[in-house]
Amino acid sequence: MAQTESEAAKTIRSLVPARMDRLPWTRFHWMIVIGLGFSWILDGLEIQIVSLGGYENTLGMSAADVGIAGTVYLVGQVVGALVFGRLADSLGRKKLFILTLAIYLVASAVAGLSPTMEFFFVFRFLAGMGIGGEYAAINSAIDELIPSNYRGRVDIAVNGTYWFGAAMGSFAGVFLLDQNLFAEDVGWRIAFFIGPILGLAVIALRRHIPESPRWLITHGREEEAEKTVDDIEHHVEHETHHELEEVPDEKAIELVPQKRTPFLTIARVLLRDHPTRLLVGMTMMITQSFLYNAIFFTYSLVLQNFYELPVSAVPLMFFPFAIGNLLGPLLLGPLFDTWGRRQMIALTYGVSAVVLAISAFLFSTGSIDVTVHVILWCVSFFFASAGASSAYLTVSEIFPLEMRSQVISYVFAVGQIFGAIAPALYASLVGEGEDRGPLTIGYYVGAGVMALGAVVAAIFGVAAERKSLEDIIDPLTKSNRTPR
Repeated sequence: MAQTESEAAKTIRSLVPARMDRLPWTRFHWMIVIGLGFSWILDGLEIQIVSLGGYENTLGMSAADVGIAGTVYLVGQVVGALVFGRLADSLGRKKLFILTLAIYLVASAVAGLSPTMEFFFVFRFLAGMGIGGEYAAINSAIDELIPSNYRGRVDIAVNGTYWFGAAMGSFAGVFLLDQNLFAEDVGWRIAFFIGPILGLAVIALRRHIPESPRWLITHGREEEAEKTVDDIEHHVEHETHHELEEVPDEKAIELVPQKRTPFLTIARVLLRDHPTRLLVGMTMMITQSFLYNAIFFTYSLVLQNFYELPVSAVPLMFFPFAIGNLLGPLLLGPLFDTWGRRQMIALTYGVSAVVLAISAFLFSTGSIDVTVHVILWCVSFFFASAGASSAYLTVSEIFPLEMRSQVISYVFAVGQIFGAIAPALYASLVGEGEDRGPLTIGYYVGAGVMALGAVVAAIFGVAAERKSLEDIIDPLTKSNRTPR
């Protein structure tokens, strides 16, 4: 039932955040991780499938057109993040994470049926919009539903599963693009249906994931929030066979709900109240996006042009790189909750920069072969992947709930813009593989960029580990709120 303005404006007192944060880990939280975290697997799968190609001849595409296909997808991500990030803050997390996944499923499948290049571009853009919207809505929902003691490791691990999708796409490409197994016009089309088929099971699971109780109370839907938490607690007690402890009243938060947050308010919070937090978020997102796009999109070129690796062997060399990127967040993630955010962000960014600089020096002297170079990349990105995943976690938890999805979308968009510069720049540095000097300088620049991220995090980072989101920063709707 729609609420009147007077009903929505009254002050409410709620224990909902404290009740959610004191929950033990249960099957409910695994449902959140699987149901919402699958988005990053789909994104990694999409990027890898498109990068493998196979559709050029069918659709009459040149090499430049293939590059445009990647750019169209990235632009779609930016647009989707901006549009759906705003809607996720005003309409709710659940409506958006159902809608954005549905858009991706349909658009990706239709792209696999493309009769022309222009048709392909349109639906790649729409698929990108769906995934971009997922980044904003999903990070918000995960952080608001996961207890504070586990929030860091869960968010980082979920973001890191992008690389499981990338490895899956690379593995599938080995078979689907083999013309001895599939006709040239068939294999790549099947590849585009992998994500949608997997996503159908996920969208069914997401229907059982509740709306964020935190979002509900800030929008005046207190009774619905209380019932949601009651249901979650009932299932937790049934599973653990233990009654949950009572939450003391002093942990209650008082709010004056509002339906939406004006852009001027968002600008004031970002630029006046918390400029250093904005600096941290922007720096982390831009630096990791630049480095990843620089290495990832020129990975094959470097192996072929400088090490004369056959094209057929590139996917095999990609697997250890993807696995290293996957293991980093999984193994290092718990330390973000125990040792601390600031320390771990500085460590992961810093170690990644050092190892990359060492690999650049050895590459410049020609003293390493392709295997050693890939190993050094794996080590560097084992740390970089955990740091990159923590960028989304950081932006999600250091700004108020009412503008969380929007801030994620803004910072993500800026990061993607800077990241989009890297592939073309580094491809030009690779050239024909005759001179290692320009690319070496590029690698040193990439290492310096990550080192900058480490320094900014060490100085201005926020100690958010094991803290309630409301203790990290007050909601905008909190009574007598003071900036901090």
